[in-house]
Amino acid sequence: MAKLLWQPTEERVRRTRMYRFMQSVNDKHGLELRSYPDLYRWSIEHIPDFWAEMWELAEIRASAPFEQVVDDPYKLPGAKWFSGARLNFAQNLLRVRDERTALVFQGEDREPRRMSYAELHAEVAAVASALKRAGVQAGDRVAGFMPNMIETVVAMLATTSLGAIWSSCSPDFGLKGVLDRFGQIKPRVLFTADGYTFKGRWFDSLERVGQILRSLPSVERVVVVPLGAEAPELAALPQAVRYEDFRDRSPGLEIDFVQSGFSHPLYIMFTSGTTGLPKCMVQSAGGVLLNQLKELMLHTDLSADEVIFYYTTCGWMMWNWLVCSLAVGATVVLYDGNPFHPDPGVLWRLAQDQKISVFGTSAGYLSALMGEGFEPGSRYDLSSVRAVLSTGSPLSTAGFEYVYERIKPDVQLASIAGGSDINGCFFGGNPMGPVYAGELQCRCLGMKVEAWNDDGQPVVGEQGELVCTAAAPSMPIHFWDDDDGERYHSAYFDVFPGVWRHGDYISVNERGGVVIYGRSDATLNPGGVRIGTAEIYRQVEGIAEIRDSLVVGQSWKGDERVVLFVQMAEGHELDDELQARIRALVRKNASPRHVPAKIVAVVDIPYTLNMKKVELAVKRVIEGKPVLNREALRNPEALDGFVDLEELKD
Repeated sequence: MAKLLWQPTEERVRRTRMYRFMQSVNDKHGLELRSYPDLYRWSIEHIPDFWAEMWELAEIRASAPFEQVVDDPYKLPGAKWFSGARLNFAQNLLRVRDERTALVFQGEDREPRRMSYAELHAEVAAVASALKRAGVQAGDRVAGFMPNMIETVVAMLATTSLGAIWSSCSPDFGLKGVLDRFGQIKPRVLFTADGYTFKGRWFDSLERVGQILRSLPSVERVVVVPLGAEAPELAALPQAVRYEDFRDRSPGLEIDFVQSGFSHPLYIMFTSGTTGLPKCMVQSAGGVLLNQLKELMLHTDLSADEVIFYYTTCGWMMWNWLVCSLAVGATVVLYDGNPFHPDPGVLWRLAQDQKISVFGTSAGYLSALMGEGFEPGSRYDLSSVRAVLSTGSPLSTAGFEYVYERIKPDVQLASIAGGSDINGCFFGGNPMGPVYAGELQCRCLGMKVEAWNDDGQPVVGEQGELVCTAAAPSMPIHFWDDDDGERYHSAYFDVFPGVWRHGDYISVNERGGVVIYGRSDATLNPGGVRIGTAEIYRQVEGIAEIRDSLVVGQSWKGDERVVLFVQMAEGHELDDELQARIRALVRKNASPRHVPAKIVAVVDIPYTLNMKKVELAVKRVIEGKPVLNREALRNPEALDGFVDLEELKD
């Protein structure tokens, strides 16, 4: 039985929007739903009713009403959502127009910069007018190669106000990584900053932009936002114009929000690209808006008087998710830089100073803090923080306990999971429910998610494939340049026809709690028994001597053996005593089959640009196979440390 870490009081439960929403559903539909499991069951058994209620709760701004919620919720792929509705995504995010703070930008070694909702509206009007003057219209692509700053949000809103499509990469992407993405979608306009700061160092972006432009002839205009210099030198970029010179300075500008159908393209998101060119997932304006508002308003319980923060870059879907908080009227805090520079407390000082209510980060960040023995709760005033969100990878049981012991005991820890594929979550927070160590709280409302065995049968309390057996509005409408839908179909629907297979192994217990075991395509298979890598990570992450780790299965003598790679913390070495302790811990808390046959120390652990461990790439390296796309990695040089290892030859 998992350890209970937190339980909201009855008073706290009744204050949540989730509780009020449940009571409203009861009143309208003559029901007696009493708990989150009741509400969840209703939401997946009455899918059109649920999403209609969500439309009303979110007060979606639409110039024409919908005629039908969905034609067939079990048509996968191809369900048609909210036919007849006409809306604009940016208009819904810019519904507030007063002096309340909309955005706060904090960069490394910079004073915070604030922008009100009224100022944001005016700035979007100025940039939208300039984009329109530059010829951008509905369906065109506009790209961002930007730090996580206010102008990035403005550029996205200006783009989508015109019905154009926004896509972004963070400026730490390498040249090939950018071209692999933007080269496919052919943007007309590119927004960039002159550079960015990371770990106290300035990195110039303009030289790389020049290289990008030589291979990206579709770009007609480059808009450069000054971050390092007030007037960056642009002579080497003939298509470039400074941001201040680009924006329309005419007084009294208003935004002409182009109205489009619910399924009009909004974003193009990208897969990691570790097995070839990244897939370009096209997502709809209405689908992203409605689903993200469900997650923000209900699962996160965000309100207009709160402050929300997520540590993210503009290359990760959590940036898109965070920015949608503007539609709630909340204050959004943007941070750009290293979360450990100049010290591990930088983000917690931000939480203290900006009075952050919802603090979002990655499991890897929490594990790193835990590894350093850092105690934010004893160093900073975190009285404003009521929820901590974690995603990116499964958070270990020790990570859950660390949050309550070293950050704040009376906080809702929501370990959430989904993906860029749906620009949202399959599993999220439940402000009405308890938090158990190592468990995601719940499956999200309206998401008919199950764990399936190899025979395509749902299982409870057992490991199985994550599947979604009904459509959801934010699933991609298609992949870019995939006219016959073959790549889209093969990505999700080939294994179980008519059912979305996400590619993760999960278990769902009787009370609805969820455990994620890792990618199913990276699952270990020693002796023919499948086990998830996350089960081993959970044990290793609590060991102080280990900074990071990676687990793969190595083909060996007609079978597969488990290999654990460890990056040692400073001042520690991998000796026989530590190896024995690791194996004993894994055997005790996981199973004998999880015990690694080999434990090998390496200098670094490779990650994708979106900060996911690349188990498959390492597996290919140790088996002497080529890695198809090293440019998809944040630190591709780390792979060199896995080549021809003597420890794996016996």
